[in-house]
Amino acid sequence: MDRRSILKGAGIAGVLAAGVAPAVHAQSTVRWRLASSFPKSLTTLFGAAEKMAAEVKALSGGKFEISTHPAGELMPAFGVVDALQGDTIEMAQTAAYYFTGKSPIFAFSCAIPFGLTTLQMNAWKDHGNGRKYLDAFFEQYNFFTASSGNTGTQMGGWYRKEIKSVEDFKGLKMRLGGGLFGEAMAKLGVVAQNIPAGDIYTALEKGTLDAVEFVGPLDDEKLGLNKVAPYYYAPGWWEPSAELEFFVNLKKFNELSPEFKAILKAAMRVAAAETTSLYSAKSAGALKKLVAEKTQLKRFGKDILDAGFKASMEVFAEHEAKSEEFKKIYQDLRAFQRDQILWNMASEFPYNQYINSVKI
Repeated sequence: MDRRSILKGAGIAGVLAAGVAPAVHAQSTVRWRLASSFPKSLTTLFGAAEKMAAEVKALSGGKFEISTHPAGELMPAFGVVDALQGDTIEMAQTAAYYFTGKSPIFAFSCAIPFGLTTLQMNAWKDHGNGRKYLDAFFEQYNFFTASSGNTGTQMGGWYRKEIKSVEDFKGLKMRLGGGLFGEAMAKLGVVAQNIPAGDIYTALEKGTLDAVEFVGPLDDEKLGLNKVAPYYYAPGWWEPSAELEFFVNLKKFNELSPEFKAILKAAMRVAAAETTSLYSAKSAGALKKLVAEKTQLKRFGKDILDAGFKASMEVFAEHEAKSEEFKKIYQDLRAFQRDQILWNMASEFPYNQYINSVKI
């Protein structure tokens, strides 16, 4: 993607007639820090932050630099929202649903059970009310959001034993990334735990956990989860897509020049697009590798999906009864989803049904 066209789209038309704009050259150097909730070993997730920072530096001719720090380097993985509130950092890269302990509304910015697919999430945020409603909510935490990429539909996790029925969830100690699906799984008997990515393997290996859901083949293979749990289930109904995000400190952003604001927004879009396409391109190969290494790929039965759906709807109803703001955002998302399902039924669904049934 051409940097000049990106910056045009970000609102500074013609800025790069020959390299970096004179207005950018004339500015003092700005240095920011970004704290991620992901370890450096997860090269696709953390790589989005590195890609964004590289684009910012290139587009600004080195006048705007953002140093990227993996989880634990500047602060714990789940400390980034507090750091933004306290103006300790300028940016974070994380998954919003890690912070539903602060408010369940955080979950809408990343993933909810039986929620939106990747394309639908992008559409709701960019052309529906999603980002408008969510950023109005996030103002109280001193940040706004931009995508750092979407994983697509996630897997249903790794298990030390087979899950043949809903009964097998009872008492299961399971790492879940956070969000409302932890509450839904608790209704099925799961003892949900939110553990940073870097600690998952050890907990599963030692038996502190019975099961782990993280993302999908691309990241799960890097963490080596197939070495400590043989059963890999799909689909991850609690994450039909998962939007990873940049959280940008509002106070620090407002101090930037118009040129640097546009550069940052453009760079975040580049990183998000690349990360989303990487997940789509590389997940199949990673899954083939896992299966070749004797991973037992399984599907959840309809009874499990039905039980998960029922539990999830109960969770949503409970939160709607407690919060008008939650209800407003949730109802808007579902109304948008219903229209998207209607369009999908007329377009992608019949095509996928057919192409999946023939040999190509």
